[in-house]
Amino acid sequence: FFIPAWGKDYFLLRIIICGSRGWRQRHWLNWYHGRMSEPQHPHQKASLVTVEPGYEGQRIDNFLITCLKGVPRTHVYRILRKGEVRVNKGRIKANYRIKAGDVVRIPPLRLPPKVQPPAPGQRVLDLLASAVVYEDKRLLVLNKPSGLAVHGGSGLDYGVIEALRVLRPRERELELVHRLDRDTSGCLLVARRRSALRALHELIRENRVDKRYLALLAGSWTRDKARVEAPLLKNTLKSGERVVRVDPRGKPATTLFSVRARFPGATLVEARLLSGRTHQIRVHARHLGTPILGDTKYGDDEANRRARDRGLRRLFLHAESLRFRLPDEERDLVARPPLEPGLTDFLESLKRDER
Repeated sequence: FFIPAWGKDYFLLRIIICGSRGWRQRHWLNWYHGRMSEPQHPHQKASLVTVEPGYEGQRIDNFLITCLKGVPRTHVYRILRKGEVRVNKGRIKANYRIKAGDVVRIPPLRLPPKVQPPAPGQRVLDLLASAVVYEDKRLLVLNKPSGLAVHGGSGLDYGVIEALRVLRPRERELELVHRLDRDTSGCLLVARRRSALRALHELIRENRVDKRYLALLAGSWTRDKARVEAPLLKNTLKSGERVVRVDPRGKPATTLFSVRARFPGATLVEARLLSGRTHQIRVHARHLGTPILGDTKYGDDEANRRARDRGLRRLFLHAESLRFRLPDEERDLVARPPLEPGLTDFLESLKRDER
């Protein structure tokens, strides 16, 4: 006799459980009917997305994170790692850079129920509005406050970019150009146009963006400069916390340090990044034996306690300046936002000890 294609699973299921009686039979049949009657989410079927002009040059992982709002980053990287994402019918890695016209196959995904996250409060919005230190038609430069993450996730409802989109609802193309640690303050670039995002990412890849940081280290230096070339390996603990350490198996990382000022028991240094690894300055400073003051992850507990008693309430790491030149410009754009009052007051208190 004829069995329709859609009924084969059901027919086999009835054969398997035909000898069962009572609650077991009812349990399996109810499970089957419940599964078949589940509403299908729009992402339950594989979808094909064609990359439009303006998105080319972006990494495939970032492209997917933008497309798949609500899907955890860990899941995005899992489907990439398993080869379930295809570009032009071929497998790609997470660092593949998409091109206009690429056809991206996204596998079936079950998204969690969409829950509207709490909106940032007016205090955060006012803080960000006053943090803009430079603006033109293509980009923004913010003096990011310490304690505010650049994006939501990992238990955070929102970060700088989500709050900016609330603050400027008409700007549909706002995107982070790079990231800063939550506890780091200072220069943060935000693109207002896709074309600017592509151009700035290209400059970063070619190491044509000069980034300088200001850090206050625990301990004293006798030398004026230090070049640290130490590979960094990132690890995620069971709690979800990210920890980085110097390890030969890690990725190459180079930081240039130079002394700005010396104080009793502390050294103010400028740090220049020649690579962009997670927690790079903090781990390299610790590698030198002089961790950054206020660093609760990689720092010295006793030195942090003494600094806290004197009024330091945060990590003393500030993205002091950015310098770069966009392709169609004749001069460099230089941004140098000021230190927040809490850091300048702490430095003044150290200077008074020298007198």
